[in-house]
Amino acid sequence: MEWVWALVLLAALGGGSAERDCRVSSFRVKENFDKARFSGLWYAIAKKDPEGLFLQDNIIAEFSVDEKGHMSATAKGRVRILSNWEVCADMVGTFTDTEDPAKFKMKYWGVASFLQRGNDDHWIIDTDYDTFALQYSCRLLNLDGTCADSYSFVFSRDPNGLTPETRRLVRQRQEELCLERQYRWIEHNGEQLFLRGVAGLGQ
Repeated sequence: MEWVWALVLLAALGGGSAERDCRVSSFRVKENFDKARFSGLWYAIAKKDPEGLFLQDNIIAEFSVDEKGHMSATAKGRVRILSNWEVCADMVGTFTDTEDPAKFKMKYWGVASFLQRGNDDHWIIDTDYDTFALQYSCRLLNLDGTCADSYSFVFSRDPNGLTPETRRLVRQRQEELCLERQYRWIEHNGEQLFLRGVAGLGQ
């Protein structure tokens, strides 16, 4: 009789896992995303890293929209080069619209020549414009449509973070991205300002 219950349990577990679709094409994004409302200063308070070089902490991004409706952004953050050399990185990004107002093609580059440059998808998964935003990028797809290399930021208008209620909402959306427990909190202690002066970058 025990084996019967074991089969029932396995079937239940299989059904539960089948309900969640981790294909990137299935991910929901912010409906009727408004670039103008999104513009302004955002503090990255948590992140999921991709493969390779990436901003470490003290990450601040500022989005702007020009008179033609084109969005761009600048970002600053501490980055570790060659395992033990830490500098403040200044990054620039421009965004190309797609058919979905919350999905962009982002071209980015570093002010310093040794920083990364590239073209990524840039999706706004959710935001209320005033307190939080959840961003997602998939750089490489698996054959089954799931993501092999992704990164994601949780942004806040307040460097001190989010309310417990907002955190619960963000965690739910992270689970929908199949990225639960893959984020780490980002420190904001102003250290990048000191490092910027030492390294002479971003002047």
